[in-house]
Amino acid sequence: MSPPPDGSGYDAALSAPALSRRRFRGRRAAILGTVGLPARYGGFETLADQLVRAAAARGIADRLTVWCSGPSAGPLRPATHHGARLRYLPLSANGAASIAYDGLSALAEVAAPGGADSLLLLGVSGGGPLAALRPLTGRRLVVNVDGREAARAKWGGTARRVLAWSEARAIAAADAVVADNAALAAEVEARHGRRPRVIAYGGDHARAVPPACIGDLRLPARYALAVARAEPENNLETILATFARRLRQPLVMVSNWSGTRHGRALRARWHGAPHLHLVEAEYDPARLRAIREGAWLYVHGHSAGGTNPALVEMMGFGVPILAWDCAYNRATTGGAAAPFTGEASLAAGVARLAAAPREAARMGAALATVAARRYRWDDVAEAYFDLLDL
Repeated sequence: MSPPPDGSGYDAALSAPALSRRRFRGRRAAILGTVGLPARYGGFETLADQLVRAAAARGIADRLTVWCSGPSAGPLRPATHHGARLRYLPLSANGAASIAYDGLSALAEVAAPGGADSLLLLGVSGGGPLAALRPLTGRRLVVNVDGREAARAKWGGTARRVLAWSEARAIAAADAVVADNAALAAEVEARHGRRPRVIAYGGDHARAVPPACIGDLRLPARYALAVARAEPENNLETILATFARRLRQPLVMVSNWSGTRHGRALRARWHGAPHLHLVEAEYDPARLRAIREGAWLYVHGHSAGGTNPALVEMMGFGVPILAWDCAYNRATTGGAAAPFTGEASLAAGVARLAAAPREAARMGAALATVAARRYRWDDVAEAYFDLLDL
């Protein structure tokens, strides 16, 4: 069954009677599968950070533990984050090591005195170990399936098969399954016969801090913007080529250029090209807000995930958006963004919006309305706390 074209599955998920705001005194939860906190990587880290902040506001942060990657944290390893406990493993949270990272995090958590009563697994790479542990521990397991991980272009055939197996194991073992997108939830149900709870991401934090000075970046006065990790399925090369070769208009692209092989290759190819401004990944919310506020247009190339946090965050700024044409992006934006599928359609879309400022303004206003209605962190946190019995 396909989700409604306007993505209304989000509103149903967040207004369901299950959001009872109950609190079970003394129960604890652990968040597994992220690089760690403070958030300096991607959407799962932002989710963990916002859950911790929401827990602190409710006076229950001391009931949360977040597992972190020691190598990613470096020498500075805080013991807490806004009152939540941080624990570290000497493993990477990404790539093949993520299977051991997730499994060992869960094992160490349930073996520790006063360990968590509920486990929130973000991603499915640790599905095998978690499924094996589940019947031995009696802990409640909530799994966020994180898009179609096995379909991402960065993985080879063996990795895709392992991830597909891990997804199946995680979903079968979970007490509750979460998808961050209505279209993704329909796919999971078709593959596994189990309908996930739809809980998206919040975006209101992106405008909660005043903008910082970004004069050091020397950005142009008017530019299109893209913010994405440097992975093939995010179609960064298509976006770069369109602006450099077809449009010859300023584009600011913020990415972890140094963090992936794909990113380094793209930077080597496009660095210094006219009209392109390649900015290294930025995690300071105030600087990110300033970068976003300078954009007249946002270009979103993600094609394999569910609800992408960068897209949700940008929707609140009220600028028009051109998004890769896939079911996930249509559901996220409620059909309010303009689609593209390659260089020609992207160039045409940019030209049309540039020539029609009223149309662009209407699109931006419609996207901001969708964001204000659907993507509030307080609602997201309440839904997760309900599932975790906190």
